[in-house]
Amino acid sequence: MRRNMTSGPAGVELPPLSARSVVLSLLLGAHPPELPVKDLVRLVEPFGVGGSTLRAALSRMVTAGDLRRAGSVYGLSDRLLERRRRQDDAVHPATRPWNGDWEMAVVTATGRDPAERAELRTELTRLRLAELREGVWLRPATLNRSWPTGLESVTRHFTARPDTSAGELAALLWPLEEWAAQGRDLLAHLERADRPADRFTAFAAVVRHLLADPVLPSELLPAHWPGAALRTAYAGFRQEVSARMREHA
Repeated sequence: MRRNMTSGPAGVELPPLSARSVVLSLLLGAHPPELPVKDLVRLVEPFGVGGSTLRAALSRMVTAGDLRRAGSVYGLSDRLLERRRRQDDAVHPATRPWNGDWEMAVVTATGRDPAERAELRTELTRLRLAELREGVWLRPATLNRSWPTGLESVTRHFTARPDTSAGELAALLWPLEEWAAQGRDLLAHLERADRPADRFTAFAAVVRHLLADPVLPSELLPAHWPGAALRTAYAGFRQEVSARMREHA
């Protein structure tokens, strides 16, 4: 059985953001997700990113397909817009009350190469399922979402009620105490972070952590679960970034 969460930063010692990361953080928080280069120059200045460094990063990002350019305005590519959608879902996941059912996906495809198997695992993890044993993935049936069309040919998807205790099963599938401890460390770090660069770095880690949140029913979570507090903090940060952008516009 494999654990299905990424590790958070022990002690919250976070590396500084690169010019690329700063630009993406700004655009991922902008609505619409595009900015003129003159605004980007002013916005990245507090992070120690100079104009020449910014322009070199923008050029590389356009070449790599991260950004699209229209005159002097840079915006997120379709691939990065999908990343923003996933981030928005992580902050505000659509859920419904839990009736005790579990969502299950059994991999039925055979003969797939390692890259295809890895891609399937990544997609199932993004759907917040966890692997009980090879090819068997599940989670409480609480998420309001449809099953992706692309997975219909390689999985069988249904709901069921396992015989195992729901609490024991959740503890087996996800390292809940570890995730909660890392989340509390991030919240404590946010209280100390006052410089723009430190806050951007910390909130980038918050987003990564929320993407790994299994979004379980409250009755399956340990006490003092920090998920809601992290989402509230990130929503406030998005408003803060939007206000800063309006001031620069």
